[in-house]
Amino acid sequence: MKFSKLVRLLQKNGFKLVREKGSIRYYGKDSWDKLIRIDYHGRKEVPTGTCNAILKAAGVKGKE
Repeated sequence: MKFSKLVRLLQKNGFKLVREKGSIRYYGKDSWDKLIRIDYHGRKEVPTGTCNAILKAAGVKGKE
């Protein structure tokens, strides 16, 4: 999954960009007490294991 698709999936589930430091972006939402960290690498694919870990941490069920 590409970075942009992962971000759209998080935004669809209510997450928004909270802060950005260099290539690291943090997403959060009011009802979620943890921030979701995503390392931005341009057009590269997010590795499958990393993608699954991010979705699991965000409480998002599966890929759409």
